[in-house]
Amino acid sequence: MSSRTVDDSFCRMLQGYSLTSAEVLYRMPDHPTLLQTFLWQFEDLAPDYPRLKRFLDHWEREIEAIIHSVRVMHQGLITPKEIRIVKSGGHLH
Repeated sequence: MSSRTVDDSFCRMLQGYSLTSAEVLYRMPDHPTLLQTFLWQFEDLAPDYPRLKRFLDHWEREIEAIIHSVRVMHQGLITPKEIRIVKSGGHLH
């Protein structure tokens, strides 16, 4: 009998984590008229976005660039109500 493990990413999806993209528009102190873009894609928990908040806090503490704006795109990949456990005595073909 083989041992089966559940993928960690799948477990996070069931906990509410989903694909999140953040587009950060920022200005560097040496070129204040130039607006630059940083795009980041990661898993986070909507609507609070704790991972994004930690990243932005780090940015403000450690990076000289001044954030102009942040645009967040979020797509839930799966929710618990989409999963249905089916017990069957038969075989799947």
